[in-house]
Order: sequence, then C-alpha cells, then structure tokens
Amino acid sequence: MQIILQKVLPVFFEDDKVNNSQLWNSTLSFNKGENIHIIAPSGSGKTTLIHFLYGLRNDYKGNISYDSNDIKHFDAEKFSIWRRQHISIVFQDLRLFTEQTVLQNLEIKRMLSPFHAVNNIAAMAERLGIKSKLTKVCKTCSYGEQQRIAIIRALQQPFDFLLLDEPFSHLDELNRQKAMELMEEESKKRNATIILADLREITYFKSERTLHL
Repeated sequence: MQIILQKVLPVFFEDDKVNNSQLWNSTLSFNKGENIHIIAPSGSGKTTLIHFLYGLRNDYKGNISYDSNDIKHFDAEKFSIWRRQHISIVFQDLRLFTEQTVLQNLEIKRMLSPFHAVNNIAAMAERLGIKSKLTKVCKTCSYGEQQRIAIIRALQQPFDFLLLDEPFSHLDELNRQKAMELMEEESKKRNATIILADLREITYFKSERTLHL
C-alpha cells in the first residue's frame, strides 16, 4: 500500500504557515515499510494532517490517495474496509470508551479485525506496565495509562500504516521508549509504516524520513 499526497493544503491556512513546510502543498508518497517522522510545532496542523490521512476530514485542497484511490470519493463503508485492514491510529484525544473496562476497550478492537490472539493483550499490557488495570473502568485510569491503552488498542488489528498523533505526551521517557519499541516491533511484523507526528524529535524512533510541518 502507498499513501500519496498531491498539493494538500488545509483550506483555512494562511500563506505564512505553508512557506517553510516540507509537506503542505507538496507532492509526496509514503510507502509501506518506511517510517516517517513529522515534526510539527503547535498550530502547524499536525492533528489536522493525521485526520486528513485517516479520512476524518476533507476540508483541504489537493488530493490524498490510498494507492490510486482518491479518498475524497470514499463513502463510510469503503473507509471502514480500508481502516479495518490497512490503517490504524492512535488519536491525540485517545477516543476510548471511558465507561468500559480497559480489557473491553482492547477486546472490542481486536474482535473487529483480529491480528493477535486474546492472550497477547495481557502480554502487551504487562510490557507497558498496565496489566493490573485490565479489569478497571477506563475513566479511572490516569491519562498516561489511557495513552498506553490506546497504543495497545491500535496494535490489535492488521495495518499497513500506523498513524500516531503525539501518542505518549503524558508518559515519562522510559515508558515512551517502551511504547515506541512495542509499536516498532508490531510494525515490523506487518512490514508496515509508522507515521509519527510530534512536537519535537523523538530520537529513539527509527525513521527513514523526517519532515518538518
């Protein structure tokens, strides 16, 4: 799979936000198997870009394609198919089911399009230090714990691309590295691409390309 951007530009952007960008209003392709690091200061459109790539918003000029398919022509059903099989995401605002338990949040995702056996959930949770939280209601977990839940949830499905929008902003450095290692390992199992957008450079993220938004 390949994601292609052709002169993509948010319709609401001012010219001065575009002039120094290596991504906006450019023609780029993101290929399966290469990791992309997008460094984006506040206000440069980092979350907007991730939402464009995932198809949550289409208020942009230009074109975004999955392979040769312009996603502006996708309906909800077609997006659902592509997302279940090809694209996973960790949202900045997480979008967990806060009234459900941690395990329910993870198992719901796994059952929709399974990649792992159910026992892998506990192994991942233990690795990221939240195994004891699996039976807890999600809203009782700290924000940092919820970020780890969202990361594990994203890894339950098949994907060619894993989109990350500041995935561990509330984690200490050790837990950030543990989470990054897990995501990179899971990506390699699928020969997939990680697109990581963050406010600063993540030095332990093994990326082939770095783009400044």
